[in-house]
This record gives sequence, C-alpha cells and structure tokens, in this order.
Amino acid sequence: MRSPMMNPVDKPQTSSSAEIADAPLMVGGIPFRQRLLMGSGRYSSLEIMQAALVASETDGVTVAVRRERLSDGKGRNVLDFLNARAWQLIPNTAGCYDAATAIRCAKMGREILRSIEARCIDLVKLEVLGDSHTLLPDPLETLKATEELVALGFKVMCYCSDDPILARRLYLAGAAAVMPAGSPIGSGGGVSNPNHLRIIIEDLKARQENFPVIVDAGIRTPSDVARAMEIGADAVLLNSAVAKSRHPIAMARAMSLAARAGRAAFLAGPMVASRFAAASSPEFGVITSKSSVHS
Repeated sequence: MRSPMMNPVDKPQTSSSAEIADAPLMVGGIPFRQRLLMGSGRYSSLEIMQAALVASETDGVTVAVRRERLSDGKGRNVLDFLNARAWQLIPNTAGCYDAATAIRCAKMGREILRSIEARCIDLVKLEVLGDSHTLLPDPLETLKATEELVALGFKVMCYCSDDPILARRLYLAGAAAVMPAGSPIGSGGGVSNPNHLRIIIEDLKARQENFPVIVDAGIRTPSDVARAMEIGADAVLLNSAVAKSRHPIAMARAMSLAARAGRAAFLAGPMVASRFAAASSPEFGVITSKSSVHS
C-alpha cells in the first residue's frame, strides 16, 4: 500500500533550515538572551509589573533611581518585585534635566545594584531631558554626561534623538549603546523616522560591527517593535506600550513575539522591493487560448 503523501506544511524542518544562527545581544560586554528590554514604571500595580516582565521573557529591566527608596506609594519597594538574579537591572536617570543630576543618579543606581548583588553594577541607561513638555533629550548635556560617566567606569546606554551625528558623537565618546527614540517618550508614535534610524545603524555598524543600536521610546504596538527590528535595530526598549495597554501581561507576550519575529526577518533578508509586479508563477509553458493576447 502506498504511504499517504505528506502535506508540505506537515513536512518537518530542521533547525538549520528554519533558523539562522544569531549571536546574543551584547551591551558593554554583558550578554542578553532576549532582544526586548523592558521598563518597570507606570504599571497599575507592582504585581502586574512583575507578571508582565515575566511574560515578556526579557532579561533586561530599567529602573528609575531619582530617589533613594524606590517605593510604590504604599511603602513597598519595587526592588522586592524585581529578581536581580533573573534580570539584569539597569538604573535609569529618567527625569534628569542636566548632566550633573544624571551623573548623581547614575552613582546612586550603582550603589543600589551593589547592595542587592546585581549581576553588573556599572550598566546605566542615561536620560538627560531638554524639557518636561516634549521629553526630548538635551544633546549637549547628554554628550557631557556620557563622557563623564565613561570616565567613571560606567557602561552607558544613551537615550538620544534620531540624529545620526549625535549618535556618532555618543559612540565616539565611549557609549556602550546608543538608543535613538522611535518617537517622543510615551507618545505611541512608533518608528516615525525609519530613514534616520537606518543611517544611524549603517554608520555605527561600519565603525564597529557589533555595536548595539537600541530603539527606545514611542513604541505602541508589536508591529512597531517588528518594524524597528526589521530595519536592523539590535533591540527595542519599551515601557508605556505594555504598562498602559488594557491587558499588560498579554501585550508583553505579544511584544516578545514581535521582537523575535522582527529579528528573524532581518537575519533572513527580506526580498528587494520593486515598483512593478512580478509573477510568482512561471510565464512559459502556460495553457492559453488562440484568442488570448498579452498587452
């Protein structure tokens, strides 16, 4: 008896045919297994924050350190809900408007991480904002803070605008990663200027092949994450897109899948776009009638 014909969709694929080997994300010599980094703010409760971070499968979590005690307003410390062994905690200088204040916060964050025996105490996400209305980064103060923090031994992940020249200056200043904004913080505008993002990626990768470019801020949907990754970003950092969604835990999972899909698509190499149609079936040997005419 003939065996039934195998449906193509049922045919098993080996990992070598379906997946492309990919090195882990490295930031300042620190490996991250997931290319989705998460913030820990703006959640309705610390319990939901913790569950969403688990669902995202992230292993990098930023924590704002503007005050010594990281309380949720009910006397509970956010650090009690963050597993320093499972996640690389990254102090965030969010809310700082000058280099001096940002540097002070970075030092405070390092001491907090040292007190809980975190995996790496020198990694910091630098934010130096220009004003409280736009929350856009101050380029001069950001560059100044980067230079001083690098001199102090910090591994600096720099939040910046999508300005290719500024990104280059931060790289030359010794940043461990540059983090151009997709769009303004909390706006949900997505990747508003993909061309600038491509320029930043191409320029910095030409200088150092494995230098990380991480899209930060403005993400709203999983498709935004996938788009950033397809362009060539090494990772995406987000917070509000999950924390302010109707179902943060489910959204965190969706963001994780989008990051994986976008990275896989980038590695696979999308087809070249064309202005004209191209038949997916061969045009020779087709059955035609005598009256059929090609225009």
